[in-house]
Amino acid sequence: MTLSFFDQFMSPSYLGIPLIALALLLPWLLFPTPSPRWLNNRLLTLQAWFVNRFTSQLFMPINQGGHKWALALTSLMLFLISLNMLGLLPYTFTPTTQLSMNMGFAIPLWLATVLIGMRNQPTAALGHLLPEGTPTPLIPILIIIETISLFIRPLALGVRLTANLTAGHLLIQLIATAAFVLLPLMPTVAILTATLLFLLTLLEVAVAMIQAYVFVLLLSLYLQENV
Repeated sequence: MTLSFFDQFMSPSYLGIPLIALALLLPWLLFPTPSPRWLNNRLLTLQAWFVNRFTSQLFMPINQGGHKWALALTSLMLFLISLNMLGLLPYTFTPTTQLSMNMGFAIPLWLATVLIGMRNQPTAALGHLLPEGTPTPLIPILIIIETISLFIRPLALGVRLTANLTAGHLLIQLIATAAFVLLPLMPTVAILTATLLFLLTLLEVAVAMIQAYVFVLLLSLYLQENV
């Protein structure tokens, strides 16, 4: 029973072929494609409004040089939020519960922001490693601490997304199993457990959206420091 709770995080396979690539490509098929007409339907209008609002809010504090990242970060936000939301449906697989995939997103994008800072403004980028007004004896220690914190950033990005989604899915499965077992024994307690499961599902929907937003928001903050 303990091992079966973690089976939901295993990549599904059919005839020995992993289906994680299919799970990654499926969200792109669900997005409505813009039409050349002047007047779009409600779904396209809502999608365009969401993308415009998110992009303007995310890139408002960033200067003009960082606006080149608008397409990449907006696409990443839509991709992550779609994977997280689709993973809450029954009999589905959530690729964002895999730490390897989240690190594959976090490390290259974080490294790109660092390299941009080193290329465009190396003095300011290296200046983040030593706060202004630091006492002389503490300079070597603070440089080491700030360097470690710099390299921990992509690990924190990937682990945060993985841990939140994994914990939520485990809680949902545990409470659902408890409600199913208690139903023939104590129906009243089972109904209360099912109510708790419904509230937890609503919370997980919010977590799925917020974690995708936080992932992209932190990347934009790293970008803001280096442009």
